[in-house]
Amino acid sequence: MIMANSWWEIKVLCDPMLEDDVFWRVETFGCRGTASQIKNNSCLISAYLPEEKAHLLDLAALSLLLRQDALCLEVPIPAVAWDLIDEQDWSHSWKKYWEPTPIGDRFLVYPAWLTLPEHCDRLLLRLDPGIAFGTGTHATTQLCLESLEMRLGGEPTQAVIADIGCGSGILSIGAILLGASKVYAVDTDSLATRATKENSELNQISPEQIIIQDGSVEQVIEVADQPVDGIVCNILAEVIIDLIPQFDAIAKKNTWAVLSGILMDQAKPIADTLEQHGWVVATLWRRQEWCCFNIRRA
Repeated sequence: MIMANSWWEIKVLCDPMLEDDVFWRVETFGCRGTASQIKNNSCLISAYLPEEKAHLLDLAALSLLLRQDALCLEVPIPAVAWDLIDEQDWSHSWKKYWEPTPIGDRFLVYPAWLTLPEHCDRLLLRLDPGIAFGTGTHATTQLCLESLEMRLGGEPTQAVIADIGCGSGILSIGAILLGASKVYAVDTDSLATRATKENSELNQISPEQIIIQDGSVEQVIEVADQPVDGIVCNILAEVIIDLIPQFDAIAKKNTWAVLSGILMDQAKPIADTLEQHGWVVATLWRRQEWCCFNIRRA
C-alpha cells in the first residue's frame, strides 16, 4: 500500500462529555486510525493525518473549533497537541490500541496482525484498515454491522448490496459473511478501495463477490446490471444528504438502506431529505451521540 512518509499525530485530552464531538471533528478534518483511552476521568483521543493533508494553520483552526465545542457544552477546554511522526511510528502508534472487538450478536472484528484464535463462535472479520477509515471501534460502524445482521440474518441469500464510501471494506465484508451474494464497494479515496481489496483477500472473499471501484453512486450505476437490494452508507451527514437523491438510480421498490455517520442533531435534515425522495424511516438507532437510519422505500 502506498502511504505518506510523515503523519500528523493529533492528541486531544478532553472531558469524556466531549468525546463524540472530538471524533466528529477529527473525522471531518480527514483523520484516520483514530483511537481513544479513558485516563483519570479524562479522555485521550489520538488521531492521524497524512502530513500533506493539513498545514499548521489548519491544525490551529481545528484546535479553536474544539475549544468552541467545549464552551457550548460547558465542559473544560480540551488540551490539543500535534506533532509530525514517520510512517512506521504512525502504524505502531494506533495499532497498539486496537484489540479484537465483538460487535452485535455475530461479529468479531479481528486485527490482521494477531494470531487467529483456535476457537471462535462468531463470524471472524479480519481487518487491516491501513489508512482507510473503519476499524469497527466507532459507534457508527458498529450500528451499521448490527443493522446488516438484522437485514441479512446470516443465511446465504441472493441479496446484492451497494456500499457507498466503503473505507476499509468492513461493511462490504460483513455483508458477504452474513450471506449477501454480491457487494458493489465504491469510495472516492483510492487508498480506501485499495484497503477494501486487501481486506477482502484477507477474508478469502473473491473479486466476483465484492466488486470494488473508485467513485460513488455513478460507478454503481455503471457496473451493476440491475438495482440493488440494499444500500449501506457510513460517511458524513453532509455527504449523505447530497447522495440521497442519487439512490433512486440504484434502488427498486423494496430496496432498504442503512445510513450512519450522523450525529443526533443532524438527524432531522437527513429525515426530511429522505421523506422528500420517497424513503420511510423504519427505525432510528442511537449510540452515544451518533445515530443510524434503517430505511425502506415508501
